[in-house]
Amino acid sequence: MEDIQYHLYVVEKVQRGIRRAEDEGALSHQEVERKLGKWLER
Repeated sequence: MEDIQYHLYVVEKVQRGIRRAEDEGALSHQEVERKLGKWLER
């Protein structure tokens, strides 16, 4: 039963993340690399 609950939890979180990315936009791979590079230089 715990496995089913966990899988439902994960599916819900993924769906929420997809909706948020569609609504608010998401960073491109290049933008993430640029931001991460700046963060790692500190």
